Amino acid sequence: MKRLFLKTVAATVAALAFGTSALAADITGAGATFPFPIYAKWAEAYKAATGVGLNYQSIGSSGGIRQIRAKTVAFGASDAPVKGEELDKDGMVQFPAIIGGTVPVFNLEGFANGDLRVTGPVLAEMFLGKIAKWNDPKLAALNPGKKLPDQVITIVHRADGSGTTFNWTDYLSTVSKEWADGPGKGAAVKWPAPTSVGGKGNEGVAANVSRTKGALGYVEYAYAKRNKIPAMALQNKDGNYVMPDDETFAAAAAGADWFSVPGMGLSIVNQPGAKAYPVTTASFILMYKEPANKAESAEVLKFFDWAFKNGKGMATDLDYVPLPDALTAQIRQRVFSQINTK
Repeated sequence: MKRLFLKTVAATVAALAFGTSALAADITGAGATFPFPIYAKWAEAYKAATGVGLNYQSIGSSGGIRQIRAKTVAFGASDAPVKGEELDKDGMVQFPAIIGGTVPVFNLEGFANGDLRVTGPVLAEMFLGKIAKWNDPKLAALNPGKKLPDQVITIVHRADGSGTTFNWTDYLSTVSKEWADGPGKGAAVKWPAPTSVGGKGNEGVAANVSRTKGALGYVEYAYAKRNKIPAMALQNKDGNYVMPDDETFAAAAAGADWFSVPGMGLSIVNQPGAKAYPVTTASFILMYKEPANKAESAEVLKFFDWAFKNGKGMATDLDYVPLPDALTAQIRQRVFSQINTK
């Protein structure tokens, strides 16, 4: 499975990279691994439609923020939104590009996708290391009739600075005071479970979970689906157990007021709603208001404008949620208009 996954990623990177000489005039971006599958899909279709390619480095949100601040790319991508005061200081704007979900994935013999249920507080105890085995009474109580093994839980987390980690720990902090008062939320935290091991990118976490018996980790849903890694059903704020998909992500994002927060950096974890998936998040794009390369920044805006208009079906196919037309219209009017491309 790992070999197949790596081949898939390598093929996608190759499709984006093409070759240094061929990409001289193409768009450059870097950052979050969370949206990489949909950016790769959009890039392929956009290249076919316009001849303009996208050279996107899937290096993690922290890396994307560093790259855009260093002005080595035309846009940075981060799942951990940058605060409004930092955007103002840096002279940047930020907007959401896509919505998806982060899911608890596991590797337990005899259990398939959706076979196990978990609540937020119990999940937090597993990541804290307080629940150390799969047959712990608290987990068994949530899964009556299931024969859970006397097997150690190996926690798999991101080893790099990650917006996926920010969103995951934002959720754990929301449902667990002990987590909030301990590791807290951030792009990188100190993982307390003694069995914790790291993986680089969503790709690395997915690979480690796939090859480690008894593993529990978190990845963006497209990585779980593509690699057929089972996910747990997670109890939402309304008390219902829900599985991740584009419908439950959309239910969580339905009431979001994006412009209520400076820089549109809204957290939508643990939203109310019968079908709402609890760890639904957006991935954000960062750009300078006064870019050094105005022509390339103009191409970035054209790319995302095209993706907003033409990429909805591709997003849904990968179980992301495209932004509604009303929101993308506001982004064009209120955010794109702040970027000087003339």
